[in-house]
Amino acid sequence: MTRRSITKRAALVTATALVAVGTLGTVAATAGPEHANKPSKKQIAHLFDTWNAALQTGDAEKVADLYAKDAVLLPTVSNKVRTDRAGIVDYFEHFLQNKPVGKKVRTIVNVLDSNSALDTGVYEFTLTDPKSGDKRVVEARYTYEYEKRGGAWKIVNHHSSAMPEG
Repeated sequence: MTRRSITKRAALVTATALVAVGTLGTVAATAGPEHANKPSKKQIAHLFDTWNAALQTGDAEKVADLYAKDAVLLPTVSNKVRTDRAGIVDYFEHFLQNKPVGKKVRTIVNVLDSNSALDTGVYEFTLTDPKSGDKRVVEARYTYEYEKRGGAWKIVNHHSSAMPEG
């Protein structure tokens, strides 16, 4: 073997090794720790149950605790966009007077990564008039955007709007 062929062979082996290391690095980066603890769709869908249970307490502060400090709430029965805790608490103080009980009709969950997910679909609320006791059902579209912050899932964006047809 000549010196020249040894140099070519060494260059080829080095290039092959670099490609292999680059490929492994790419695989490791896409399958790294951020994907290792990815929640299931069922776990994300269950966050609604936690939120609905907070509604049942009748305590607006407990409901607001489920939202991030910088959350945005576009509520079902208010024209005001709520962008801070005080606004979110204010909305729920009024909404909870109707003793809302939520139920999902259809849900579509998209887990983005280990720290963020979307839950969107249709839900309905049974509301009780505080004066007459009459009940009515409101069907609405919803989107919850969740982020894991400080080890806990928080709502960072919640949009709910009554169905336009019906």
